[in-house]
Amino acid sequence: MQELLTQATGPQTGSRTGSKRTENVLVGTETADDAGVYLLRPSAARSDGIGLVQTVDLISPLCDDPETFGKIAAANALSDVYAMGGRPISALNICVFPKDLPPEAARRILAGAACKLDEAHVDLLGGHTVRGPELLFGLSVTGLVSPACIWRNVGAKPGDVLLLTKPLGSGLLATAYRRGLVSLADAQPVFNQLSHLNRAAAEALSGFPVSAATDVTGFGLAGHALGMTHNGDISLRICSHKLPVYEGVLQYAETGVTCGGAKNNRKTFSPKIHIDPTVSESFVELAFDPQTSGGLLLTLPAVYEVPALSALHAAGVQACRIGDAIPAAGSPLLLCA
Repeated sequence: MQELLTQATGPQTGSRTGSKRTENVLVGTETADDAGVYLLRPSAARSDGIGLVQTVDLISPLCDDPETFGKIAAANALSDVYAMGGRPISALNICVFPKDLPPEAARRILAGAACKLDEAHVDLLGGHTVRGPELLFGLSVTGLVSPACIWRNVGAKPGDVLLLTKPLGSGLLATAYRRGLVSLADAQPVFNQLSHLNRAAAEALSGFPVSAATDVTGFGLAGHALGMTHNGDISLRICSHKLPVYEGVLQYAETGVTCGGAKNNRKTFSPKIHIDPTVSESFVELAFDPQTSGGLLLTLPAVYEVPALSALHAAGVQACRIGDAIPAAGSPLLLCA
C-alpha cells in the first residue's frame, strides 16, 4: 500500500498524509507499513478491540498468461495483510483494462484472482473497471488483526535474526522474459511460485514473538530492509551468500540484465547501504531487484530461530536466515559477503 506514498523518498521516510486522524488509527503512514490498521470497537483496553487492516495494490503483467497474472496479482495484494500479522477477509477487484484486451483474457485474469481468494478464504465483494492504455490489475483487501498482535515493519532489536520466506529474483526473471531470453514454459515454474500465498508463513509464525515484519516487493530487498531501520536504533546485516534465489535467475544478473525499477532502487538506497567490496555484482543486483509477490522479511529473537524455521519448513515455506539485527552502525544496512 505504502509504495505510492513513499516512492520518491523510499520506505524509511514515510510521512503523515491526508486528513486529521482520530485516536483509532493504530497504524498510519509514518513508517510506510504495508497496510493501515484502524481500531474497531474501541474499549478502555485498546487491545480488546479489533483491528481493521486495509491495503490496495496494483501490478502490471509479469507474463502473457492471463490466469497466472491474476493469481500473482491476488497473492501480491493479499500479502500486505499477512505482513501485518492479519487475516484477510474480503477484497475488491481493481481493473485497468485496455480497450483492446480480449474479453476472454479479462475473464481469465479474474478467474486466476478468484482462485487465490478462494484459497485464502477471502470473500470477493465486487470491484471497479476503468479503461487505460496499460493493463493493470490488483485488489483492495480488508483484513482483521488483534491490536495486541500487529506486526510492524519497525521494532527489530539488536540480536534478532533476519528471516526471508521466499526466494529473490522475480524482477530479473520478468525482465529476461520480456526480452525473450527465457520462454514462458521455462519461466512458468517461477511464476507459479510467485502465486503462492504468504498465508502459510504468517500462520506458521503467529505463535512466535515477531519483532518486525514486512514483505519484499517493489523496493527490493534493500529498500524494504532499510524501511525496518526507520527508528534509527538498529542496523541490519545481510549475508549475500545466504540469499535464496529462484532457480536459474542469477545467471541473468551475471550477464548484466537489469530493469528500471532496480536502477531506481540502486540510486535511491545505495547512499544508505554499506556494500562489502567482496560482494559480487550479481548479488548486489539481486538486493536491488524489485520483487512482485515476494516473501515476508521479518526479525525475531535468535533463541526462536530454529523452532521458527522448523515451523515454516513444516508448512512448506522455503524460509531461511539471511542476516541479523545489530546495534546502529555507520550505515542502516550492511550487505556482506
